[in-house]
Amino acid sequence: MNKIMIVEDDTKLAELLKGYIEKYGYEVSAVADFDQVFGIFQSYKPNLVLLDVNLPKFDGFYWCRQIRAVSTCPILFISARSGEMDQVMALEYGADDYITKPFHHEIVMAKIKSQLRRAYGEYASELEERVISHHDLVLYPERLELSTGDNTVLLTKKEAVILEVLIKRYPKVVSRELLLEKLWDDQSFVDENTLNVNMTRVRKKLQEIGVYDGIETIRGAGYKLVWEDSKYETIHS
Repeated sequence: MNKIMIVEDDTKLAELLKGYIEKYGYEVSAVADFDQVFGIFQSYKPNLVLLDVNLPKFDGFYWCRQIRAVSTCPILFISARSGEMDQVMALEYGADDYITKPFHHEIVMAKIKSQLRRAYGEYASELEERVISHHDLVLYPERLELSTGDNTVLLTKKEAVILEVLIKRYPKVVSRELLLEKLWDDQSFVDENTLNVNMTRVRKKLQEIGVYDGIETIRGAGYKLVWEDSKYETIHS
């Protein structure tokens, strides 16, 4: 059963949406604590998020960025803000669609079904999931997960990119220039400081799963993955 998470501070509207979507056989959770949207997302693990723009404390754009950093699940904005700039910002922050209020429930339901089909159903990519490993170190780029044994940690997209390059090029040194090139995308500017920050985060993520001193800085050259074994495997890549 697909799970839908509703982030809407209009309690009446949230309950109406919840009841309507549940009629179609979906499991639905409406967020009540708007300080913990990201934590609730991580524990509930929904297949799709309905997200309002105007929320207490942090707006929907903020939460969209937080979710998109660790997940590719569909995000649909539902908002009374109908300005073109709001819609552009939502899409640039990673949303898949933007629905303006007032709306017909049938339209919302049709867009939910469409996004679920595209992400998980008949329109989803049939390519086998990539798994990149170096002995006990296993990276799932599409899931944004890294594991060793029974220990697993969630990654941001940029952290996953860095680890994929380091694992694939082990035991070679990876230049800062190559990493900056890999980190660059159409939605964000990447500079030297961005690389430094993300490299620090990658080291911390490795430590969380029991891998200490896993990345060595080679002065004037770049970085390399440090491991006792002498080779790695790349599966389905």
